Amino acid sequence: MRGQRRRTMRSLIAAVAAGAVLTACAGAGEIGSGGDSINVLMVNNPQMTQLQRLTEEHFTERTGIEVNFTVLPENEVRDKISQDFANQAGQYDVATISNYETPIFAANGWLHALDPYVNQDTDYDAEDVLPPIRLSLTGEDGQLYAQPFYGESSFLMYREDVFQEHGLTMPDRPTWQQVADLAAQVDEAEDDMKGICLRGLPGWGEVLAPLTTVVNTFGGTWFDADWEARLTDPEFVEATEFYVNLVREHGEAGAAQSGYAECLNNMVQGNTAMWYDATAGAGSLEADDSPVAGKIGYVPAPVQETDSSGWLYTWAWGIQQASGNPDAAWEFISWASSKGYEELVGETVSWTDVPAGKRSSTYDNPAYQRAASAFAEVTRDAIAEADPVNPGLQERPAPGIQFVGIPEFADLGTRVSHEISEAIAGRQSVREALEKAQDMAQEIAEEYQDR
Repeated sequence: MRGQRRRTMRSLIAAVAAGAVLTACAGAGEIGSGGDSINVLMVNNPQMTQLQRLTEEHFTERTGIEVNFTVLPENEVRDKISQDFANQAGQYDVATISNYETPIFAANGWLHALDPYVNQDTDYDAEDVLPPIRLSLTGEDGQLYAQPFYGESSFLMYREDVFQEHGLTMPDRPTWQQVADLAAQVDEAEDDMKGICLRGLPGWGEVLAPLTTVVNTFGGTWFDADWEARLTDPEFVEATEFYVNLVREHGEAGAAQSGYAECLNNMVQGNTAMWYDATAGAGSLEADDSPVAGKIGYVPAPVQETDSSGWLYTWAWGIQQASGNPDAAWEFISWASSKGYEELVGETVSWTDVPAGKRSSTYDNPAYQRAASAFAEVTRDAIAEADPVNPGLQERPAPGIQFVGIPEFADLGTRVSHEISEAIAGRQSVREALEKAQDMAQEIAEEYQDR
């Protein structure tokens, strides 16, 4: 076990070293915070930056705890979190980590177990957290190591008004081929609108997230149960060629550099008719100031050979083991993940902006039900249907839907994603990309075969 932990740390540090040069923003504060101050490192998603704006007035003034935020894009924040937590540098007390990192970081002793706080904090109501989300943030020892800010699966979003105008019908549970056909029809009918937006930006949490769900439902897998890499199997190739061709023929301009944020902006600005991505995007689309609010329809993630294909993901709060102020860190987490924070957002901003997807009570709240009626039910169903253990047609050696739950995947997935983005940009074929990717994956597979 000790040897495995050393290999895990080496893998994560290597992934950091291969990443981009990191630049912090929003004031990181002093290294090794303590007293009435904590340092928080988080991704720059809209719900997070909204939290940043609300913290001083609604948390610091009440508790006296100053929160120094560092806010970075997704790929950069992952690298910086891995670096700080793997080294136990203690620069950040709290960071946004996902259900991918949580069990890996916990196994290496990089996170504070949260059970002592959760068990004593009667106001927090950890049992209200949706079971799939709660389980995904639990370590092998059965303890909780992170608490969710929001949870998500994936679904297909589409412009109902555009479909109605052109006599198009979205199936209740579409197949990917039906989606491709609809994208082509919209593309032909609309001069200033593309049929669909799909992520093409490099990053294991960017282009590979939606692509891997397509691979799953086409019958492919990264690794089989015997730890053989399968990226050049017919099913993996077919799924990837389908995805790449769809976004090249009917997707957004500059697709190879478009991620979640870019597709969200395209949808809000009316530049695309469909978007397959995280359920969390719906809140921004239906926001009071969104020009497309009330015009969007939501259906489950498209399928091919499986019954469902939505992913399972959460941005959650973890406390670094080296934190000098874990009690204050928990006070911040318990506020930022609470029912009370959701009510604050709903009452002062908008109920569609609530960081949902994590608590049962959210979906029982009449105010949220009214505001999120277009997407609340399909979101909750997608999270409930997500199966990280059996997301495809064959047995897997590690859990995960849009990722493979092993430490090496962060580096492997990032390297493979660059090859896929090159194919989307037209600089190589999908088969060329996957042949390179297969060699990368097989190196990892052989390590696990030897264990």
